[in-house]
Amino acid sequence: MMTTDMINWPEEKVQKLMGHYREILSLLGEDPEREGLLKTPERVAKAMLTLTRGYEMDPKAVLNAAKFQEEYSQMVIVKDIDFFSLCEHHMLPFYGKAHVAYIPNGYITGLSKIARVVDIFSHRLQVQERMTLQIKECIQETLNPLGVMVVVEAKHMCMQMRGVEKQNSITTTSDFTGAFNQAKTREEFMNLIRNNH
Repeated sequence: MMTTDMINWPEEKVQKLMGHYREILSLLGEDPEREGLLKTPERVAKAMLTLTRGYEMDPKAVLNAAKFQEEYSQMVIVKDIDFFSLCEHHMLPFYGKAHVAYIPNGYITGLSKIARVVDIFSHRLQVQERMTLQIKECIQETLNPLGVMVVVEAKHMCMQMRGVEKQNSITTTSDFTGAFNQAKTREEFMNLIRNNH
């Protein structure tokens, strides 16, 4: 299996980022030539490219690559999708779980593709609210289902490490379309994702 450490990032991009991170280390009062920091600019450059790799990927293409005609028209749920993202305000991590449901309208997609869509949008500089909306819109526009609902639960390091320093707070966001406008359908989804939680 290929790890993100093995990805061949464009050398020019890596070199430019390394230069900026060397400068940042100096501005923070560190010595970038110190033994322990010699490889840090390169490591951070590659880490940031990995954490923002979603910009290089097309989530709609991922769904379309495994789009199948199927007459199934009950709720399809992929829950507990782990994700890690970077808050665009402080570039600190936020992480948690996404739960996605859709009601097919003639087409389904591979279940792993729903998780890939979450992965792509989370690997960009984000705010949780927008990420929730983007996942919902991508599935709605690509599969044209009878409805989509997305719930995202996350912990934000910008709240835990700085500012209010609240360690146990969880932020929940949700968005929905179509059939999920009915409270009964939303309630069914929420009950199903809460089971075994």
